[in-house]
Amino acid sequence: MFDKVLIANRGEIALRIHRACHEMGIRTVAVHSTADSHAMHVRLADETVCIGPPPALGSYLNIPAILSAATITGADAIHPGLGFLAENADFAEAVEEHGFTFIGPSPEHIRLMGDKLRAKAEATRLGLTVVPGSPEAVRDIADAAAGARALGYPVLLKAAAGGGGRGIKPARDAAELARMLPLAQAEARAAFGDDAIYLERFLDRPRHIEVQLLGDGQGGMIHLGERDCSLQRAHQKLLEETPSPALDPPGRERLFELAVAALRQLGYKNAGTIEFLYEDGAFYFIEMNTRLQVEHPISEMISGVDIVKEQLRIAAGAPLGYRQNDIALRGHAIECRINAEDPADFRPSPGRVSEYHAPGGFGVRVDSALYQGYEVPPFYDSLVAKLIVHGWSREECVMRLRRALAEYVVGGIETTIPLHQRLVDDPEFRRGAYDIRWLERFLTRRD
Repeated sequence: MFDKVLIANRGEIALRIHRACHEMGIRTVAVHSTADSHAMHVRLADETVCIGPPPALGSYLNIPAILSAATITGADAIHPGLGFLAENADFAEAVEEHGFTFIGPSPEHIRLMGDKLRAKAEATRLGLTVVPGSPEAVRDIADAAAGARALGYPVLLKAAAGGGGRGIKPARDAAELARMLPLAQAEARAAFGDDAIYLERFLDRPRHIEVQLLGDGQGGMIHLGERDCSLQRAHQKLLEETPSPALDPPGRERLFELAVAALRQLGYKNAGTIEFLYEDGAFYFIEMNTRLQVEHPISEMISGVDIVKEQLRIAAGAPLGYRQNDIALRGHAIECRINAEDPADFRPSPGRVSEYHAPGGFGVRVDSALYQGYEVPPFYDSLVAKLIVHGWSREECVMRLRRALAEYVVGGIETTIPLHQRLVDDPEFRRGAYDIRWLERFLTRRD
């Protein structure tokens, strides 16, 4: 096992990784920007290294600075967390070339699944059904129009190098396609440095369902259930739950068989998530995330498996310590993403936290790096906390979530806690009757 791990991230996920390391007797190195000098993971880590100024390009995306920090502290391995460099194949290669262990999948698998067109082709080879779309990136509006006519409107424009909802634009007719293509290209170029766009058929009201998997690269492969991530705004997830209210047991087992067989055939190693759109009984592969997911805690709550610890063990060369039959998925879990944003118009709300009280009690978990007096910086993603609850039934879970949200106090900044309180009281949410476009409709209601 590793003696020292450098955590190449910040915020709640850096703290999450630090905790797992310390429970395994592994020392940690926190790298940080000047804006994060007083962050909780920096305060708790065994060693700290400032790697640059507040902008992420000069710090958390600064590969030479991170590798230098690992060298001077004598780290054995680097955990990329999520976001930033977590799915950067060049970073993973550089980590290994400099003699450190990258806690994640191989650079080859990261690169394969990071290119959405290559990933769809590979998914087809592995036996998964994909959303019908253009086999290659469209070159210009004439190319896009021809592809859209072949697919039939409406279509989605999607970034080939993308993820996280960036570079996605709908087009319902030729005129909208002409307007949206340059916007999608510009957004993709800004987010990924690549403006390649491809087309997919627009599904009307699907669910977004993903499967959490762990592979050891030695033949061991298990799933930890599915997560329903359909509650999204602007393609950004807001609330996730497991199991999905939309699936029956036969459909669920079919999904697991497809996902496990695909990644076993791929020879995948470490944690990964295959994401599907589900509509009219069919599962359509849309992408694979070759990293830890924001919503991983709900899979931990129903399975009892610490995914970060498993990432560390697998990266150290250990096989999975159990088979699928050893995993019992029990109860129901929901995660609310708490963002430092105005709950009405979603404007970022950085600033000083004047009051802080996290909810507790049976079945309640809070993953957050907030504390009273902490200054939320304006330079990074607005996610500041994740409220995770577990219950033996979905009804119990929702009621526990409702109670926990009422207890949660974050003063001095705006958060999305009031929005989540509205959500859990909505009758359609209580019935689990939602799809990936439901939240957008919910937000336009005038109650």
